[in-house]
Amino acid sequence: MKKILIVGGVAGGATAAARLRRLSEEDEIILFERDEYISFANCGLPYYIGGVIQDRQKLLVQTVEGMSKRFNLDIRNFSEVIALHPEKNTVEVKNHKTGETYTETYDKIILSPGAKPIKPPIPGLAEADNVLTLRNIPDTDKIKALLANKKPKRAVVIGGGFIGIEMAENLQELGLNVTVVEKMNQVLKPLDFEMAQLIHQEINANCVNLILGDGVDHFQKQGKEVVLESGMILETDLTILSIGVVPENGLAKNANLKLGPRGHIVTSPDYEVMDGTTGKIYPDVFAIGDVVEVIDFVDKTQTAIALAWPANRQGRVVADFINGLKTINTGIQGTAVAKVFNKVVATTGNNAAQLDMKKIDYQIVLAQRANHAGYYPNSSNLALKVLYDPKTLRILGAQAVGQEGTEKRIDVIATAMKLNATILDLQDFELCYAPPFSSAKDPVNIVGYIASNIEEKIYKTAEWFEIDEIIEKGGFLLDVRTPMEVSAGAIKGSVNIELDQLRDRISEISISKDTPIYVTCQVGQRAYLGIRILQGNGFTNIYNLTGGYSVYKTAHYKLAKTDFTVGVCIPEEDQSDLGDVDQGGSATDKIKKKVDVTGLQCPGPLMATYEAMKSVDPGDLVEITATDFGFVSDIKSWCETNGHTLVSQENSGKKFVSLIRKGDAGTSCSLLPAVSTQQNATLVVFSGELDKVLASMIIAQGAAAQGKNVTLFFTFWGLNALRKNDGKGRNKTFIEKMFGAMMPKGAKKLPLSTMNMMGAGSAMIKGIMKKKNVDDLDTMIAKAQKAGVRFIACTMSMDLMGIKEEELIPGIEFAGVGTYIASNENAGTTLFV
Repeated sequence: MKKILIVGGVAGGATAAARLRRLSEEDEIILFERDEYISFANCGLPYYIGGVIQDRQKLLVQTVEGMSKRFNLDIRNFSEVIALHPEKNTVEVKNHKTGETYTETYDKIILSPGAKPIKPPIPGLAEADNVLTLRNIPDTDKIKALLANKKPKRAVVIGGGFIGIEMAENLQELGLNVTVVEKMNQVLKPLDFEMAQLIHQEINANCVNLILGDGVDHFQKQGKEVVLESGMILETDLTILSIGVVPENGLAKNANLKLGPRGHIVTSPDYEVMDGTTGKIYPDVFAIGDVVEVIDFVDKTQTAIALAWPANRQGRVVADFINGLKTINTGIQGTAVAKVFNKVVATTGNNAAQLDMKKIDYQIVLAQRANHAGYYPNSSNLALKVLYDPKTLRILGAQAVGQEGTEKRIDVIATAMKLNATILDLQDFELCYAPPFSSAKDPVNIVGYIASNIEEKIYKTAEWFEIDEIIEKGGFLLDVRTPMEVSAGAIKGSVNIELDQLRDRISEISISKDTPIYVTCQVGQRAYLGIRILQGNGFTNIYNLTGGYSVYKTAHYKLAKTDFTVGVCIPEEDQSDLGDVDQGGSATDKIKKKVDVTGLQCPGPLMATYEAMKSVDPGDLVEITATDFGFVSDIKSWCETNGHTLVSQENSGKKFVSLIRKGDAGTSCSLLPAVSTQQNATLVVFSGELDKVLASMIIAQGAAAQGKNVTLFFTFWGLNALRKNDGKGRNKTFIEKMFGAMMPKGAKKLPLSTMNMMGAGSAMIKGIMKKKNVDDLDTMIAKAQKAGVRFIACTMSMDLMGIKEEELIPGIEFAGVGTYIASNENAGTTLFV
């Protein structure tokens, strides 16, 4: 008989305890849990807070009484193991109910203390009584109590990981006005950027503000205000701090166990711990769950993954090992899934950023298909990205964003990875098919077919982040979509020849047949057909733009710039254009025609809209219901091009409803009445001096307050006002670094144009501004952005001065003089500062 101690319950510890008992009726098993609850559904906590799960008892997977009786365990909750002595096979335990401390011996011990939320020493955090974290049942109860007692209206979620996004969704569903703040340039780190952009769209589409590339500087007013590093101030009644977790390694540290670079316990493949000085394995001490380092399945390096499945699996494996059963540790893939409003996001393996960091070569395949047969109601788009080794064809990772069936595809690919199937093997996977569930060629099969085309050298691939530079350097991009699709948006510099006309118009392609030619369509399928035509006509150096125009467009999505009012939200990049509409009639007029294009992917919705508009008279209203998010912005551009009026757009769950009024030839089309030339203002901010930039901000805010659409074009020295105070650019040359060091870094460092006196004048004017209650420049910039003022950084000037995008504050557009000239066409006020 063995005496086995387990430190910590929930996924790892409780699983190990149950498995140990199933394997031996004789062993004495003692489970210590510092808190009250030994096994609860921690992944379900956000949904209990949001009211999706209404019965709190359902969160308790096992109770102390129930598990003790069923598995004959000695469970001691409210008992904390405060010291481990691996050389003596003893631990010290503190009973938090009685205050007693005692020693317990063991034959084997399993450490499963988990991880805890990161709470950095942010100024003002200690004084904030409305800033909470979410890890366990008591945390959940605190949040529920604040919601019930304080009736908050506004919430800020700090951190865009899985828990943060799930909390944002559930708080929004409760009716709060929610803002998510994420320090990185995207949410959900396991996703690559263009895939994360789909989630950014979904978050904005559901009335949640999203601030990226900006962190928290401090809290003030006892947590009622969150001040960001950019100077922006967010008012809040409830803040959820969800910036990640760190391992609960205090016990391991005190026992001098070997820890990894991020503080996780290092173990053998059988999860035995090691001495921190000698590296000697302690054969009687094991560690599992979020506290340990694990083996990355992709490249067998050490990593750390805080997920439920690995903890459960490790609990079972260690129990087997203790009882002499053979175990194999193949590593962890990190397969995960999350619900984000009406989207499902799932991942497995490594993403491109991880592979780049590890210097592992990879090839990208990105398929966009319907999640089930398009003719069956309510089909929706599924984006599936797979990375594989171009030499071995081994699958390295996959990501998917869609609706129903998204996680199924990732589960299939995760299984393929585990069984060492190649990317080409996906072609032969025989998967379930019926119209409500899939298509005869499943998206997983399509990924295999695309990879086959690449490996058979039918074409090479170009990525969304490469194509602009390729065109700027003279590259030829052929867009084979219909002119109607192109009118709703296209890549600048592309040449449009519709696929069905390509054979007859092949002579219009004015490059030699061995010159690289890049081909795109909406998602890549028609581009492939166009490539076959080009090959048949002698072209030999052909590239397919991965994912087509839709991926390019998604990757360039710009976040909504102003606060949403809960329940009055339209998924549009520039919220400044939204408003009530009445152009020759009310939006409540009788709708002449309703068109359901749910399940159709571009160009289907546009084509259906075009046909519907042909069948009605000028002034008539047409209602279009779609499930394709891209249609939301496409229809606005299409209306503007074709002289119709986009009366309104509404997000109705998984569907988007657009109301369009047919116009006469030449009728202006906008979400607002046509803007006269006196309602716009543009300023060129050339100077980098404090007083001149202050004047620009004052004028911009005043113009915005008068209802003008304001554009600020920052060029040359003016760019310094947009630099982050601590921003650092990557991959700079020596000259660029010198240039950056000599220029003022951010609004706080700008000099006065006269009487600067080595900075004394600047300090004096700032002091006077504070005394007179005049906002400082950082605050003015933040308020101007919040008011909808458009900030454009001149890319040519940035290139000349060695300023990188990551050095500038969030919310900035990057463009050239052409964009400024376009914004200047309808301006009644133009200033050069």
